[in-house]
Amino acid sequence: MNDDTVGSKKTLVERLTVRTKLGFGVADLGGNLFFTAMGFWALNYLTDTVGLPAALAGLAIMVGKAWDAVTDPLMGYISDRTRTRIGRRRPYILFGAVPLFLACWLFFTAPLIDGTAALTVWAIATLCLLNTAYTVVNIPYGSLTPELTKDYHERTSLNGYRFGFAVFGTILGAALVLPLVEAVGDRRMGFSVVGLVFGLVMAVTAIITGVSVRERAASTERPEGFFRTYGVVFKNRPYLFVLFTYMLHLSAISFLSGILVYYMKYVHNDEGLTTLAMVALLLVAMVCIPISVFVSRRIGKKRTYQLAFSFLVIGCMAIFLGGHIIGPGFTIGMMVIAGIGVGFAYVPPFAMLPDAIEVEAKNTGRRREGAYYGVWTFVAKLGQSGATALMGFILAAARYVPDVAQTESSILAIRLLVGPIPSIVLIAAIVLVQFYPIDEKAYEIAMADITEVVESPENQI
Repeated sequence: MNDDTVGSKKTLVERLTVRTKLGFGVADLGGNLFFTAMGFWALNYLTDTVGLPAALAGLAIMVGKAWDAVTDPLMGYISDRTRTRIGRRRPYILFGAVPLFLACWLFFTAPLIDGTAALTVWAIATLCLLNTAYTVVNIPYGSLTPELTKDYHERTSLNGYRFGFAVFGTILGAALVLPLVEAVGDRRMGFSVVGLVFGLVMAVTAIITGVSVRERAASTERPEGFFRTYGVVFKNRPYLFVLFTYMLHLSAISFLSGILVYYMKYVHNDEGLTTLAMVALLLVAMVCIPISVFVSRRIGKKRTYQLAFSFLVIGCMAIFLGGHIIGPGFTIGMMVIAGIGVGFAYVPPFAMLPDAIEVEAKNTGRRREGAYYGVWTFVAKLGQSGATALMGFILAAARYVPDVAQTESSILAIRLLVGPIPSIVLIAAIVLVQFYPIDEKAYEIAMADITEVVESPENQI
């Protein structure tokens, strides 16, 4: 029997309008500009534009994410306990948008200061500020997902819309960075323009979602304490399996995306190919997202996620083995293969996550979405920043020096970071997610006493 194939009648049908799905999903266009900027460009920006050594640039990124160990869980806890006339999550999405815009612009405006120590302090401070601003908006946004629908497959559809916008945002980020920098003519000023444009898009899309969706009425139950709340979160085994799988997933993507500009610049001697490779990968990913929703209904969310990782391993290892020999055309072709994996990997974790949250809420009678998404976002950022920091350390150990012909050791380091290293991480993810226990049948059994058919009026626009 397939992972999610059952013959039983659905116990809950909860339909959301297309307008609601679009209004919810658009914020992730801006959210993925953030991930594009940080995953694809942050390390390269700090080494080749700001002028930090690779190891210190990686360290700054890691410290900035370590700060999220405080802010992400705290933001989840706070949003769970917020009570306003417009809901628990929407105030933060709406009023956090402008600070997010300003923080993004600040980080990508390279300072006119001298000294490695001063630059390192600046990088850490601005990264902490940017990550905090993103946390204030993104954790309440993510926490809306289980509140909008309880239906097993409708969540997959809802997240399909969300990640359609996400890929579009990532494509814009990948396609616009180098053209904007080159159009300005000065690399430092060009990245400042990138920060301005990206920050503005992030703010506008967050505001659109904030005014579009409607939240369910908040519970009047007595709030739990901080440690009790997170004690329950870390006892939810299905949640932990998908959580740490997602951390491995983002770590692997961060290796691939972060090293790609170095690979094109120093292996193929053409930095401009980075944009073409990114766009090829992401256009394929965008096409594959709706296909992955269909495939998930046939073989299950877990199997779809594992299939995605398999495509990524094939693409990464092919680039490692043949890209430097066959040439840039082959590398871009393998980025297309990797794009299938990226597209298939977008929806499953965000469709599996609310299932794990909902089953726990059903069993305990208490909702903790903000706490779950706070931990989720923190661990995701930890995976991303850990990979980026490790890239910096590996490049430094290989004696990478910006804007010169690289040594054999640094070229090998770049090739390892594009192929075997992310592949090992992805194989670990394939194994780990196998233990995730909630398929459609298990979910329906857990929710068996909910028999209503809902056309949610509070979720309509």
